[in-house]
Amino acid sequence: MPIRILVVDDEPDVELLFRQRLRRKIRDETYAFVFALNGVDALTKFEQEQDFDLVLSDINMPKMDGLSLLANLKNKSNYLKTIMVSAYGDMKNIRTAMNGGAFDFVTKPIDFSDLEATINKAIGVVNNLKQAERTRKELTHIQRDLAIASQVQKSSIPSDFQAVANRHAVDLHAEMLTAKAVGGDFYDYYSLDDHRLAFVIGDVSGKGMPAALFMSVSKTLLKATMLRGAPLKECVSTVNTLLCQDNARGMFLTLFFGILDLSSKELIYCNCGHNPPAMWKNGGEVELFEKSTNIPLGIREEFEFETIKIGFAKGTVLSLYTDGVTEAINSENQRFGDQRLLEFLRNKSDCSPQQVIHHLIEHVQDFTNGMPQSDDITVLILKNSA
Repeated sequence: MPIRILVVDDEPDVELLFRQRLRRKIRDETYAFVFALNGVDALTKFEQEQDFDLVLSDINMPKMDGLSLLANLKNKSNYLKTIMVSAYGDMKNIRTAMNGGAFDFVTKPIDFSDLEATINKAIGVVNNLKQAERTRKELTHIQRDLAIASQVQKSSIPSDFQAVANRHAVDLHAEMLTAKAVGGDFYDYYSLDDHRLAFVIGDVSGKGMPAALFMSVSKTLLKATMLRGAPLKECVSTVNTLLCQDNARGMFLTLFFGILDLSSKELIYCNCGHNPPAMWKNGGEVELFEKSTNIPLGIREEFEFETIKIGFAKGTVLSLYTDGVTEAINSENQRFGDQRLLEFLRNKSDCSPQQVIHHLIEHVQDFTNGMPQSDDITVLILKNSA
């Protein structure tokens, strides 16, 4: 696109002079000139076309002089630049023009080499301003899309904890705090029948939109496979196979998937490379589970996942979390770690899951002491009240 320049000058030979001296630039469509005889005529041209990049205006003109025109052009465009033209001895008006917002000036008689250099300098600034405006608009669209994605992601995470309590006589609560607008952590829970409750917590590698999309797919596959009635081991293997296929980015998912059978008071679970949960029995010591020998999902298609079954009597509490908790870092580059987590949980056996999660997130934030959150934080706590 040629640079569109409005030349404002009451001298009748100005147009001919410009067209002769800059004919190559005009022929090559580098410049496109429009001419006006005074400030009033120039404003009329703006009403008709309104897409000028640059105004080159004489100061001394009838009807409306260049200084008045400059004042009228201030609200025409966010990136329009004005170059003033006047005699060398008219420095008082030139200074007034510069103070009034003119970009630069040239003196008469016009040195066209100097004029082209001045035009190119002004257009460089104009192009930078236009690019900044395009970038701002793109960022606005991205921020809007991220806000929508964040709302969609949050709405996909269940939050009706009372419904679980009413049906299964368990106290369950969870919270997710993403490091960005969207994240790769998730949790989920759903009833398999009147006495079995499935629950899961996961953490996708990476952050941001790619992790959020991979998370959404994983969460959907897990629920759909489990609700078909497949055993836990088969469910995890099936989802792993599906996630390994067409996984060009090499993303993976750590996962803890459990099924609590309230009639037998047993928990069967599969830990796929996830942080070991903390569990404490009624009045007992808090302990971390043994580290898993299973690998995360999405890494290797042919893998034999192992499940474990344990007792889960009344009063037993299970605390699941993602590594955004234990790997939170403070200003001294210290990690929150497993030991701080256990020390915090030891004094919380009489608290409800909701209270524990609330205070744990506060505790982690106090530990980081204003450092930016570097990873998603998700916590799910389940207590058998039956």
